[in-house]
Amino acid sequence: METQSEVWLRLGVFVAVLAVLAIAERLRPRRVRSEPIARRWATNLSIVAADSLLVRIMASLPVPLAAITAAHFASVQGWGLFNAVELPVWLEVALAVVVLDFAIWLQHLASHKIPALWRLHQVHHADRDIDVTTAIRFHPVEIGLSMVWKIAWVLLLGAPAVAVVLFEVILNACAMFSHANLRLPERVDRVLRKFIVTPDMHRVHHSVLRHEHESNYGFNLSVWDRLFRTYTAQPENGHENMRIGLESYQDSSPSRLGWSLSLPFKSLPNQGEKAQTLAQKRT
Repeated sequence: METQSEVWLRLGVFVAVLAVLAIAERLRPRRVRSEPIARRWATNLSIVAADSLLVRIMASLPVPLAAITAAHFASVQGWGLFNAVELPVWLEVALAVVVLDFAIWLQHLASHKIPALWRLHQVHHADRDIDVTTAIRFHPVEIGLSMVWKIAWVLLLGAPAVAVVLFEVILNACAMFSHANLRLPERVDRVLRKFIVTPDMHRVHHSVLRHEHESNYGFNLSVWDRLFRTYTAQPENGHENMRIGLESYQDSSPSRLGWSLSLPFKSLPNQGEKAQTLAQKRT
């Protein structure tokens, strides 16, 4: 079972990274906001509170549905690749973190390609002002499915419990960093994105343009998008002028909590008609 020290470690890192990036965004913003920050943050933080409650419920079930519990179970039962071969602990941890990162990249790709999953994932993409809180704006049902997906990979690998905790800490921190509305020096961005996903790299993924948001799926390691040819270096309209969010919802609706939570269950708009209407409004 997950220990209190593990819970407090993850919470402490989460709060610290969120606070540091929130301050950094105010000091060096990349884009001008289009929505009031108080309403957006209230909605996004309320969503993450609902997500956290769901995860705690899943972890407390008679058959716990939590990745860390799956790691302990795999160790006891001798399940998974790492329990079948002899490897140094440090190598098992390193390999587990890398493979789990690929699993999340693959899940993200599937969230764009499978219509039922896209219905859930569009809650994340509907946010029109990408910033540190966008990183935690995921529908609770998507979070639940993501946990089940991680459990499957943890059991398959027989990943050590320490690797799972480390992976989740790194993933949360890197996701908040890659979503931050933060202006990095160009040289720094150019070097960092060779290894990890930077804010400018991931912002492209949140473009309203389909060919851009169908790229740069990574949250942590940038290698997967380069390897599978889903990498786009820069948005065609530039970072200051690109439009963020979904073409069909370019209004204040995504900043409302009830609207956001109910979005997956709404009828999908006719994209052609909606785009034509928006184009007419802009002209």
